[in-house]
Amino acid sequence: MLFLEKVRSFVSQHQLFAKGDVVVCGVSGGADSVCLLLLLKELGCCPVAAHCNFHLRAEESDADEAFVRDLCQQLEVPLHVKHFDTIPFAQEQKISIEMAARDLRYDWFRQLCQELGAKCVAVAHHRDDNVETLLLNLVRGTGLKGLCGMQPKKGVVVRPLLCVSRQEVLDYLKDKQQSYRIDSTNLKADFSRNKLRLEVLPLLREINAGADENISTAIENLNEVQMMYRYCVDEFVSASIDGASEVNIEMVLRAPSPLSVLHEILSPFGFNRPQLKELLAVIQRVGKSSGPTVNGVGKTFLSNTHRVVVNREQLIIETLEQPVIKPEIRQTVMEHTPDFRFNPDASFAYFDKAKLQGQLELRLVQEGDRFQPFGMKGTKLVSDFFTDLKLSRIEKARQWVLTCDGVIVWVVGRRTSDLFRVDPDTKEILVLQLL
Repeated sequence: MLFLEKVRSFVSQHQLFAKGDVVVCGVSGGADSVCLLLLLKELGCCPVAAHCNFHLRAEESDADEAFVRDLCQQLEVPLHVKHFDTIPFAQEQKISIEMAARDLRYDWFRQLCQELGAKCVAVAHHRDDNVETLLLNLVRGTGLKGLCGMQPKKGVVVRPLLCVSRQEVLDYLKDKQQSYRIDSTNLKADFSRNKLRLEVLPLLREINAGADENISTAIENLNEVQMMYRYCVDEFVSASIDGASEVNIEMVLRAPSPLSVLHEILSPFGFNRPQLKELLAVIQRVGKSSGPTVNGVGKTFLSNTHRVVVNREQLIIETLEQPVIKPEIRQTVMEHTPDFRFNPDASFAYFDKAKLQGQLELRLVQEGDRFQPFGMKGTKLVSDFFTDLKLSRIEKARQWVLTCDGVIVWVVGRRTSDLFRVDPDTKEILVLQLL
């Protein structure tokens, strides 16, 4: 298949753009982007060139800009040029210069696309770039999505050259007798991608001359697998989510891969794979338990922005904008005299000090907790007590209790236990105040 028809078929297959569409084209001056600009004209688009001068290679950067200006003038293509202070931006954002240049470039491309009312932004990544991307992701450690490489279309960004190799691009330019700029940094094995390009891939081609094409085929196969994965996992994710902040543990555990379901639900909140593995082990214990006390209920997992609390039947997702703050409690011991007065405020609690001989501990409430509310003869599930108070699930998950050797002394701020009440025989009163 002729080069042009190969690209035309790929563009049509993925519905990247149509004849007559205004397309912003990123043009660095290198072979790939020059090829893309020429192809867009041949395909009947109305390309608008966009060139970024990052001022990273001294005179070379300015020479690239001059070349692009001359090329666009010859082709009668509108050109927009943007100058960037890349190094200060990278230092300010605490990212690499390469990442800074990428972020600046794509942000401007998208802005330009919107301002011009363009159909899309076309960039010049080709098949070999995609092979390098897969290998980079693989050695860094990645999931299925990372093995799928770059996509033909992502938002407004399209990649019409993913179906062709670098050599095909060079052959096309040679046939057109079209010159281009050579980035000297691409000839040095200074960066990870260049090491793959200049050292690793040549070795793979020695093992198998068709390494690039075979890896590209693997990418296509993995994208098909990704579509099936998305279909299946989305079904389980939908069935597992109870409202905006709760996840049904039973439904998660029914999935063929509960870890995948947890990843889809919780990774957007900043939870990493080791945390999700630990969380899965906890909810598997919870799911198998049937007694009144379940090991793992009440356990909390934190990301930088969110918290997940394990309940008996649900995972409760909370934002750290409203963190569960461990309360501060002031302790005072007072003599029990006839004129002693109790403060009715719920932030105060009063106990017979002699009845509190064990270790006091403050913890979040757990599924199956029971206590003997003040004024009652028998015990009651704390969950039933919460139901009587009409507390929400979030309020329940955020509730602290004070225990003495594991026995609940105080549902903090709500009710004390009758077991430790002050009575006529009390000599000393332990006064607790919630600060």
